[in-house]
Amino acid sequence: MRNRTRRSCVSANRAGTHPVPEPRAPRRIWLAAVVLGSMLPFLGPIPAHAVKVGPVTDPIGVIRIPKGAPIQIGGYWVISGPDTALGTDSMRGAQVSFKDHGDAIDGHPIKLTVEDDSCNAEGGQTAATKLAANPNIVIVLGPACSSAATPAAPILWRAGITDIGTACTAPALTASDRKPEYDGFVRTIFSDREQGKADANWLYKQLGARNVVAIHDGSPYAQQLAAVMAKNFTALGGKVLSTEAVAPTDVDMHPLLTRIATEKPDAIYLPIFVAAAAQIVRQAPTIPGLEKTPLIGGGALMAPEMIQAVGQQIVGFRITYPDVSPESMGKGYPKMVDEYKQMFGEAPISGYHANAYDAATMAVMAIKKVAVVGNDGSLYIGRKALRDAVFATKFDGVGGPISCDQYGECAQFKPAVYQYTNADPSTFKIGVNPKRIFP
Repeated sequence: MRNRTRRSCVSANRAGTHPVPEPRAPRRIWLAAVVLGSMLPFLGPIPAHAVKVGPVTDPIGVIRIPKGAPIQIGGYWVISGPDTALGTDSMRGAQVSFKDHGDAIDGHPIKLTVEDDSCNAEGGQTAATKLAANPNIVIVLGPACSSAATPAAPILWRAGITDIGTACTAPALTASDRKPEYDGFVRTIFSDREQGKADANWLYKQLGARNVVAIHDGSPYAQQLAAVMAKNFTALGGKVLSTEAVAPTDVDMHPLLTRIATEKPDAIYLPIFVAAAAQIVRQAPTIPGLEKTPLIGGGALMAPEMIQAVGQQIVGFRITYPDVSPESMGKGYPKMVDEYKQMFGEAPISGYHANAYDAATMAVMAIKKVAVVGNDGSLYIGRKALRDAVFATKFDGVGGPISCDQYGECAQFKPAVYQYTNADPSTFKIGVNPKRIFP
């Protein structure tokens, strides 16, 4: 297998290549050390000694919420640009969950503070730094993109803030060998260890492909998913002819596609994001030798923006995706979708609203478990205690059973394949356009 990678693409997307912006002046001395620590190698939670505030003692810090004051929950998702549907759908799912909990916890109103991470490393660093600099943030939800989660989760945990991912699936985030700086990260979405294996099985056994080309964009999500698929596809007896890399901003895909055509693949696997994927889907049929080559996308392409960006060529385009049909979801899913429609005036615009709903529910349950009401009516929450409560939370979520392992993996994966049937963006509806074709 040849692995062609453009250095500029990978370096632009790799976590940690951008300086962390200077945070605002903190309100607590220990938090200043925490935020400064986010720009240094991981040194463990700060402070190193237990902190006692009111009736609560915690190894890494205690949040005091005055009587009647809001419980501030942070969020960071992609809420601008071509991948907006991913983040907006997640944010809405969390909002539906909070509404179902009365938008309050123990008499304190819930305040959701959201930062736009732009679905990239720099945006993730900036969003996390802003949230970490706010000493009143109790817990954080998100993101939708692994590119943002990879640099952001350590920044948040150095500030003692637990982060519940809602749609970021890169295997490294919950791997058994992950570094201690990710100890505060969990997710209510599956790992691409499972997605990549399922994709390889479908390509080999259902599509009948024996020789494939994989394309990634250097992001943790796309690069790791392509690698997992390739490993499993090869184990089945298939051959990955090459692994190609594009930049999210690439427009002219003709040179890349012309080179791929000489390899005569049975299929092209492209688990990338909307902007680059749309260019490939539009241009591939114009390349001699690729006119009928199947193009198989990934989960980031389940969005009305994909239809709009591609146009007529979207019809017949397939994406591998978790099975989000009502029968495969939790028993509370239909009710959740009805509430989503009532609140936002439309059906879900991507497939991760249920995962975000469950993340918000997990946060509420964990806060209720560890919060202590003081004599003055204030609420006291230990940061380490909250992290441990999140990891220990188990319940039947609207997206399926939630139960975390020691590395923060809390959800199960159910494979499916969807196919676009109509080029009109207004017809986007999961299960209809695109419709599920497998299983």
